[in-house]
Amino acid sequence: MKLRNEGFGRPVTDHLWHCPVRTAPGDRHLSDAEWGEVARRIVHAAGIAPDGDPLACRWIAVRHADDHIHILATTVREDGRRPKLHNCGMRAQAEARVIEKELGLHQIAPGDRTGDRRPAQAEMHKADRLGWEQTSRAWLQERIRAAIPHAASVEELLAYLEADGVEVKVRRYPSGDFLGYSVGRPGDVKANGEQVYISGSKIAPDLSLPKLQARLDVGQPEEYPTARRNRPSTRWQRATDALDILHDHLADVGSGDSRSTGEEAEAQITALGELIDATAQAGPAELRDQPRAASREFARAQRSRIRADHHTAAGLRQAARDIVHAGDGPDGSAFAVLLTALVWSAILASRWHQAQGHQQQAEAARTTATHLQAAYDQTAAEEFAALAHRQPTLEVTHTLAGAVRSAVPDHADRILTDPNWPALATVLADAQAGGHHPRTLLTEAAARRELDSARMPAKVLLGRIQHSSRNPAPNPRAEAARLRSPAVGSLPRPLYPQPAAPATSPATEPRQHHRR
Repeated sequence: MKLRNEGFGRPVTDHLWHCPVRTAPGDRHLSDAEWGEVARRIVHAAGIAPDGDPLACRWIAVRHADDHIHILATTVREDGRRPKLHNCGMRAQAEARVIEKELGLHQIAPGDRTGDRRPAQAEMHKADRLGWEQTSRAWLQERIRAAIPHAASVEELLAYLEADGVEVKVRRYPSGDFLGYSVGRPGDVKANGEQVYISGSKIAPDLSLPKLQARLDVGQPEEYPTARRNRPSTRWQRATDALDILHDHLADVGSGDSRSTGEEAEAQITALGELIDATAQAGPAELRDQPRAASREFARAQRSRIRADHHTAAGLRQAARDIVHAGDGPDGSAFAVLLTALVWSAILASRWHQAQGHQQQAEAARTTATHLQAAYDQTAAEEFAALAHRQPTLEVTHTLAGAVRSAVPDHADRILTDPNWPALATVLADAQAGGHHPRTLLTEAAARRELDSARMPAKVLLGRIQHSSRNPAPNPRAEAARLRSPAVGSLPRPLYPQPAAPATSPATEPRQHHRR
């Protein structure tokens, strides 16, 4: 049951209050008596006409369709006083949630005041009149969010917006520090020809100047020192590496064993939105529609009442900047691997929000995962066909099937009957030829994501193993020689801790070297 925002403290005239109330598509049709009771309870909760108050505001409910009514009320009581309408919308919405449950209607998640403002009628009419598909507020929000991955500070963000054609107006203190900012859409002018500017806080709650400063001005993460950083497509691989940190922060939320605080998890989710946006901008042009839709949906999942500790997500945010600043796009394999990691990240974000009671954010993250999965399916279709075409010999495939049964026994039957098993077998054979051990790769890939919820577990494992097998195969002897070298103390400290070389003989199966 939806209550339109236009009625809550925003009168049609100076003395009228208007509140449309609508049931969801698929709900049963309420009788006139039921609608009358709904209207009575709404005006009571809003403070328009409290039950038993003979001097309350006069009101009327009009039903001109099966699925909704309009409530109109005066905003002056019979005794001449004004009703107390502060937070009337929140009170009415809370009552609507109770009504939905009592009448067996579709239940809407309660709001938390972090959502977008609904466009006013005047905004929508103006967009229609000018032939715009979006209102100015929605258009500006997309431009700001698209600019965030490009910027390391608010100064850079505003400069990027200006270069992108957005009108920017900045207010500063006498010291020169930022006081506030507002932006305008070209062509959106007042009747006198003046540009219309909207402050960032009125575009979206998380786009105010203080929120952007806390998000962007967090310094640069330590650089990863190895030569892999300079290889082709490495920026896309590093983005997948950075998502491993997010997975650690959001893992096991349902069991209470999560290894991060709410502030750290919220920061990772916020930075995840930037990485999704960067992926939509820098990915192959013909494959950007679904990532763009995912980015728009995930904007809602980035905002909650938990204050983010943005310093803990500097690495993920840097990965997003690396992608949008890359001179060339990814190869198909690197893009597909990143997409499958983003799908799992969105699923984890949804589970984390669900565990926190953030219903709207959880639903936005679930929808995001659907869009990203569609993008992955579209990206990987041709590559999967090519991998399946060069499936290894029957003998090798049989050996690899044994590795699957040994590494992931609980899911082996589902993996081996998955239509994508031939493609996974090819990837495992390629990795084995490169010096990796298939059972180790499978064990680690399964540990990075649970497979119970995976519709096609072979496809899930394939993307993860493609990423892991790009790392050089572990060499215990080379690592031991490096540690004995007198120059080892002068090497820079890695960003991520490296596991110690296993104390095994060369004939023993080496442990997969996995950088987290």
